[in-house]
Amino acid sequence: MQKSFWDNLPKPFFALAPMADVTDAAFREVIATHGKPDIMWTEFVSCDGLCSPGRSKLLIDFKYTEAERPIVAQIFGSKPALFTECAALIKQLGFDGIDINMGCPEKSICSQGCGAAMIKDPALARATIHATIEGAGGLPVSVKTRLGFSKHAELETFLPEILQENIACVAIHARTKKEMSKVPADWAWVKRAVEIRNKVGSTALVVGNGDVENLEQAKQRVAETGCDGVMIGRGIFGDPWLFNKQLNRDGLPLAERFKIMLEHVRLYEKYFSGIKSFDLMKKHFKAYVSGFDGAKELRMELMQTKSADEVERVLKLAGYL
Repeated sequence: MQKSFWDNLPKPFFALAPMADVTDAAFREVIATHGKPDIMWTEFVSCDGLCSPGRSKLLIDFKYTEAERPIVAQIFGSKPALFTECAALIKQLGFDGIDINMGCPEKSICSQGCGAAMIKDPALARATIHATIEGAGGLPVSVKTRLGFSKHAELETFLPEILQENIACVAIHARTKKEMSKVPADWAWVKRAVEIRNKVGSTALVVGNGDVENLEQAKQRVAETGCDGVMIGRGIFGDPWLFNKQLNRDGLPLAERFKIMLEHVRLYEKYFSGIKSFDLMKKHFKAYVSGFDGAKELRMELMQTKSADEVERVLKLAGYL
């Protein structure tokens, strides 16, 4: 495998997990400015959609800034030929890598044979990886998956299969599709994934994911499992400083926290006005506005807003700006 950005990452490295309707271009830009991780992923985007006449509407999900590099585009689907086409597009758009989602547990995704459903069809998973590499023009290809579809031990058969393909990295969410996020992540299986990788002689990096809230926990997981890196997902809510080794959100004045929240809202409006509902932004309010007297009341007011200007007005009336 030719050298890529994966070879230059620090060990261990810490990544922002891709999350639908969360890690969009606006939030990633805020994070890259205030607490950049070692690597970032886009939200996942449908191969079927990207290969359709209406694909221009989806390209907003592939918007990124230079500050986010290395930045990996994540795609999902079930038709290998479309992955070849999408990989060529991603190469053209200037991304640093391509990631195949083989872990999304949502019923609407799995029912199409995509996401975590691929765990049940290793032959299709391998064909998809092969097709992606074919169109990638030298960009490294990685996979994000789970321990199994319904049982942890499915990792024992699925992981060796996909490691036979030329992937640069495999990120493993330490739960099954069936478990969704309803049970604690089982990191013992991330350790097992490292053992399997070593046993088959693959050079793919192994990244663990699940229930990690901060960098200290991430470092602990690396020590326990021997994985090469850790992804943090839900811990980033309301805390764009999460990966910043010099700052801690809890040590910042509320005015500073809300200044960044407003910056986030304005970027969201700038990029997605008329494309995505403003209500999608509101899931972040609960995370930014918490842990102090009056937080509940302020959140309730913010949930009624319909624009960045209204958010600013509420914050000013509350005395935080």
